[in-house]
Amino acid sequence: MKTIRIHSFGDASVLTTEDAPRPIPNDHQILIRVCAASVNPIDYKIRSGSFNPTKIQLPATLGRDVAGTIEVMGKKVAGFGLGDDVFAFLSKNSGGYAEYALAEENEIAPKPETLDFISAAAVPLAATTAWQGLFDHGALEEGQRVLIHGAVGGVGLFAVQFAKVRGATVIATGRKEDLPLLHCVGADQTIDYQSEKFENITEDVDLVLDLVGGDTQERSWAVLRKGGRLISTVQPPSEEKARQQGATGKVFMARARADQLRTIGRLIDEGSVTVHVEKTMPLDHAAEAQESLEHQHTQGKIVLTVT
Repeated sequence: MKTIRIHSFGDASVLTTEDAPRPIPNDHQILIRVCAASVNPIDYKIRSGSFNPTKIQLPATLGRDVAGTIEVMGKKVAGFGLGDDVFAFLSKNSGGYAEYALAEENEIAPKPETLDFISAAAVPLAATTAWQGLFDHGALEEGQRVLIHGAVGGVGLFAVQFAKVRGATVIATGRKEDLPLLHCVGADQTIDYQSEKFENITEDVDLVLDLVGGDTQERSWAVLRKGGRLISTVQPPSEEKARQQGATGKVFMARARADQLRTIGRLIDEGSVTVHVEKTMPLDHAAEAQESLEHQHTQGKIVLTVT
């Protein structure tokens, strides 16, 4: 099968297109014929060696989420059939930049009926990250106020929509050109971070979902109410600042949850949540796709078409 792999860490030039054996599923795994795979920041962080390089076994196929059809099922897999359309949040043991990918049972769910494979591939990792950040770690409830930094990215756009579905008031930061889209997906208040300081505009926030880090995270303590939460996907929040504020600070990494993927799929099919794909590229343009995501401003997701 065709696959995009790395044999060493470095810039996008280390991504190579090559042939590899088709994976064989064990009793609890599913082999997916990949139709589309999306590109995420974790992909270029792994490629560059900045993300736990000692835990990455080379050569490695990158890509954590895919959409496609079931080609082979393990003997003990239940609830699916050959040929089913699915989408999956893959573990580090399999990569999506390939014609076939392995998924564990807890990583896979039926593809939303209203989405094509390209849009479906844009969902799993980003949407799961948004869901877990808001609800599993952020404990967001109806009527609360949430500030989402980096709201126009893949995770951020889902987070805005999930928070609105939950009944929260959503404040979202982005560039000036992003604000119409953020309003369109449900943000109650938008802030152009290039010309405005969010800490001068908003206050008494119950939850900050930090998808940016750095100075943006540091300044976010000023807008949290006492007992609030600062949840980040980027870097650990200051324990000292959390104590001073009587707040909670936490960094997390999303984990695959098939039940959450099913819930997210239902919200999409109901029309409560939409998917935003900025551009698509063929599989063998994976290097270009990663460079675009890493170095350019994007709205939503970049997806690789496979078959």
